[in-house]
Amino acid sequence: MRTRSGARGVGRVVFSSRETLKRKRREPRADTSVSAAPRLFLQSIFSVLFPSDCKICRTPLNNIARLPVCRECLDAITPLRVPQCLICGDRLRSAQLLMGDGLCVNCRECRPDFERAVSFGEYRDGLRTLIHLLKYEAVIPARSPLGRMLAEAISELLPGAGEGKPLLVPVPLHRSRRRSRGFNQAELIARAAFRRLPHKLEFAPGILVRRRETISQVGLSREERIQNMRGAFHVSDRGRVKGRNVIVVDDVMTTGTTLSECARVLRQAGAAKVWAATVARAFHGVELPEFAESREEEEVEAAVGAASARTVLAGDTTPASV
Repeated sequence: MRTRSGARGVGRVVFSSRETLKRKRREPRADTSVSAAPRLFLQSIFSVLFPSDCKICRTPLNNIARLPVCRECLDAITPLRVPQCLICGDRLRSAQLLMGDGLCVNCRECRPDFERAVSFGEYRDGLRTLIHLLKYEAVIPARSPLGRMLAEAISELLPGAGEGKPLLVPVPLHRSRRRSRGFNQAELIARAAFRRLPHKLEFAPGILVRRRETISQVGLSREERIQNMRGAFHVSDRGRVKGRNVIVVDDVMTTGTTLSECARVLRQAGAAKVWAATVARAFHGVELPEFAESREEEEVEAAVGAASARTVLAGDTTPASV
């Protein structure tokens, strides 16, 4: 059984608890430098004039920063260290490990259209909150640490990307969704990652276009998810794609249906090979915790219910409004 290379061996992702982080912040740190007293004075003034808490651990921030997340919480977001499927990156259970081929049940039964998918971390705790700060609260500075994480994931794919410059293509939003949100989070994160990567890639945000809205995937079977995404994307410049290797990037991978459909369309347009890379991976069968302020689109869309979704798939092409 192979695991992901380098320092990412078999293990567990460990996130510091909120109480642990609070204790760390309360621990006195000896600082005998000449500038210590003025710095502490300025931090105290800042805390009084501009009170703010870390959006992850809720402890007070005492430094001026564009990103309302403390350094301890950012450092606590660590890479995945669990046995994963060699194709889609889903967590492998004990029974699946015994099979010896390194594949999950889904990939064994229905292989996706991408060669391989990689992610930096698990979609939970601090990483999940950081993604939500960008995606739902428009905290644009969150793109920088998320871009760093995505760049680390993409780096795993580069040794197998062959000669030439692979295209780096973010998953697009439909124009109506982008207009209401004001930006495409996948494009922002991909651009931040691109700046950190070696000049062996070509950033191509306009290659994929989302030509129709899709309903929430929540509550749908695999066949219904595939049908829901079919025809949602098209390639705007087939000549630019033909014969090229492509890395499709997004913020989060859940079922992988969206990324697989993007890969299918790119391959139809002549792409040689397509890989997928995301900041976070939501493992199959893992119960996601409720977001503190409950502003997630997927939760709002899920409230419509699977029955409404199936009605749309059955023939009513008007997506439920959210």
